[in-house]
Amino acid sequence: MKKVGIIMGSDSDMPIAQKAVDMLKSLGVPYEVHIYSAHRTPVEARDFSLNARKNGFGAIIAMAGMAAHLAGAIAANTTIPVIGIPCKSGPLAGMDALLATVQMPTGIPVATVAIDGGGNAALLAAQIIAVEDAALAERLDAKRRADADKVLEKNDKLAL
Repeated sequence: MKKVGIIMGSDSDMPIAQKAVDMLKSLGVPYEVHIYSAHRTPVEARDFSLNARKNGFGAIIAMAGMAAHLAGAIAANTTIPVIGIPCKSGPLAGMDALLATVQMPTGIPVATVAIDGGGNAALLAAQIIAVEDAALAERLDAKRRADADKVLEKNDKLAL
């Protein structure tokens, strides 16, 4: 099975990365977590991206706040799907990161989830990998059914 790379721009992003880690663990998807900054460690971020395919990655999650260049910097150096998580930080509470992550130039796409959306980023990465992994696709289907069942249970208990 392909693995998912989880790249944080800073260790302050760890709570969001943990959401992605927890989701991937629950689905049995292998992953690696690294801290690489688009600005402070550009060589390491580039090297990770350039070698991601040969190192067995099928999707990469990149999270950063404020200027949020990490997902774009990663995507510029690989054709493996990159999922950006804009992180809440600074005076704009993540809106700057959201806009920086979603507004990529044509030719360098980055899929973008909600601000601090670690769980959804992991689910999207798993869905990408599941295109060629039937067992993972079945686990994703089971998770969807379980999530739906939880909502229906709450509906059944609703007494207005």
